[in-house]
Amino acid sequence: MQDMLNDHDQRPRILIVDDSHLNISVLLGLLKSDYKTLIAKDGQQAFYRVFGEQPPDLILLDIMMPGIDGYEVCRQLKQDPRSKHIPVIFVSAMSQVADEEKGLSLGAVDYISKPFSPPLILARIKTHLALASQNRELERQVLRRTEELDRSRKDLIRRLGLAAEYKDNETGLHVQRMAEYTRLIALEMGVSETDADTLAAAAPMHDIGKLGIPDAILCKPGRLTEEEFETIKDHPGIGARILDNPDSELLRVAREIALYHHEKWDGTGYPAGLTGEDIPLSARIASLADVFDALVSERPYKQAWTVPEAISLFEEQKSKHFDPNVVNAFKRVLPKVLEVKERMKEY
Repeated sequence: MQDMLNDHDQRPRILIVDDSHLNISVLLGLLKSDYKTLIAKDGQQAFYRVFGEQPPDLILLDIMMPGIDGYEVCRQLKQDPRSKHIPVIFVSAMSQVADEEKGLSLGAVDYISKPFSPPLILARIKTHLALASQNRELERQVLRRTEELDRSRKDLIRRLGLAAEYKDNETGLHVQRMAEYTRLIALEMGVSETDADTLAAAAPMHDIGKLGIPDAILCKPGRLTEEEFETIKDHPGIGARILDNPDSELLRVAREIALYHHEKWDGTGYPAGLTGEDIPLSARIASLADVFDALVSERPYKQAWTVPEAISLFEEQKSKHFDPNVVNAFKRVLPKVLEVKERMKEY
């Protein structure tokens, strides 16, 4: 029953690290009414207390201990992302200025010399717990705001991508589907979750450059003349100029896709005529995702291809239009692709 009560003890947790029974007793007497106390008699026990159970909110750390001394304990704690945020106060008989400077240089928030004044140590603990709490709240607010800005930025990019698609008689669902296809292919090819999310957010901007192409050419119902097609081929460069912002990773990837998504594995694409792996992977993946959705979607000017017909084309165009590794990855995730296609189908 007592253990259950202790589990719900909401008082701040203070870890006392000291090899002296007398020092531990004195500190326990001072702290027990306002704090939940933990004890470690050497560095190894301190690490166990910090990493083996619920971490403390603050550590009172002696320096002269058997085995690992307090300086080394502090150094290791501050290097570990799991514990670097925990305030460390040195409480030591080593009272030289150089001792204090060394302790603070290792990341401790305070240094109190023994014998200490009980009111002083209680005041320091209260102050540093309050500061740590404020810092955690600030970090939470910054993280929340950063996430909100990231969502807003990605939503803005997606909406700009929709604008380009509507200008080209496409639908908003097209860019959403191809973004999801891009994510699935990227993950299958070993791209990290974070980078795959960035690719998916950037992919809808692949045709943003079409905003700079005259409607008379872009929406022409018949076959384009050679001169008109040359004008169409300007849209990757226009898109790259629109998205040129090296300070934003998302816009950098979006620019990369916009500029190179019409390149072909065999070098017959445009605008740069790149070949093979000289074409950025982001563009190779987005290109196939875009072509697949365009093929299997019905439009006023064409009937939808069947999925087997599209796969047959990809097989035929391996090492010609498409990266063979991207084609193979796409085929492996085809069931998931078809789930997305069904979920985002047009009526």
